[in-house]
Amino acid sequence: MSSAQRTTRRRTRTALAWAGFTAAVVVVALVGGLLAQSATWSERGVLDPESAGPDGARAVVRVLEAEGIEVRVARDRAAAQSALADSDATLVLPDAPGLSDAAVRELADGADDVVLLEPRSRTLRLLLPGAAPAGAFADEEVSPACSFPPARSAGDIVAGELFAPATDGEACYRVDDAYALVTSAQDGRSVTAVDGRTLLANDGVDRAGNAALALALLGARPALVWYVPSPADADGAAPTLGELTPPWVTPAIVLLLLAGAAAALWRGRRFGPLVAETLPVTVRGSETTAGRARLYARSRDTAHTAEQLRSAALARLRRILSLGAHASPAAVADAAATRLSEDPAAVRHLLLADAPATDRELVEFSERLHDLEAAVAAAVRPEGTTR
Repeated sequence: MSSAQRTTRRRTRTALAWAGFTAAVVVVALVGGLLAQSATWSERGVLDPESAGPDGARAVVRVLEAEGIEVRVARDRAAAQSALADSDATLVLPDAPGLSDAAVRELADGADDVVLLEPRSRTLRLLLPGAAPAGAFADEEVSPACSFPPARSAGDIVAGELFAPATDGEACYRVDDAYALVTSAQDGRSVTAVDGRTLLANDGVDRAGNAALALALLGARPALVWYVPSPADADGAAPTLGELTPPWVTPAIVLLLLAGAAAALWRGRRFGPLVAETLPVTVRGSETTAGRARLYARSRDTAHTAEQLRSAALARLRRILSLGAHASPAAVADAAATRLSEDPAAVRHLLLADAPATDRELVEFSERLHDLEAAVAAAVRPEGTTR
């Protein structure tokens, strides 16, 4: 197979690998998106009329439907207003902080009866003037002690959140100075506030008279519109990130991204696979010696330089005296002194202990080593030949 064919085949395999990788990323992204969307669809909030979870309210809805009540679940304000306009209906209104005061009043005005689930201070102020949250009661049964027909027919219930009574209305299920149910008749309709989590949730609706009270409140009209607040119903849309940042930020980010992409292409480009090539390099010994000498001179490390000169001289003297590579410096000094009939202490001082401190002393030290080597060589080989 020729090199051109191998190159073509390698490029084909590379292209197929990148294509497979891209396809895998796309598939994973699609599957992840579908799973996330499915999870979003299946997720239900507290007191959702279609939720079968412990904090859902589907049990009450199913009983109402079995009793002939038409239950419409409205997941946006427009659908709730449309359903209320078409029928004689009770509106189930959870607390909706995203709606404006006008929107809350408009939604309640379209209903024939209104049941407030877990209302906060603002909702009570708008629809039940005088009423306000007043804490919660321990999980115990409470008797109605009032003349409100749904409460009297239901009997005792398990109370939860409590409210202060409205200015013009009636209150039931008293606990100290607060009540579990507050109601008021306004322009031919009733507005009632209860703790929906304790009264209507699937895990508590069967306790005491909770179910009876829930059916009496929610089944008073032929139809029931259960409004589920949506973030899209908010009157004022939240500002986008682009609106919160200065005008120059977006162009700067785009410019940085383009610059980064250009730099990646510039630095990461390849003209085919890398090829390893052996390039023979020959450096003369004199160049290496001269280079090291310059380094030693520049660093002014006299002691290290003297040690290198001493080590090299000892190695050469071992060869001249035929002592072997592992002979100790002391043995080399004694052998050299014997050959020259010199004082062993002087030769040992030169080869073992002499430590020049200045450049001048280093030059003199080098010359003495050279003279010693020359003298030993002449003593061993009187003819003056060298190896």
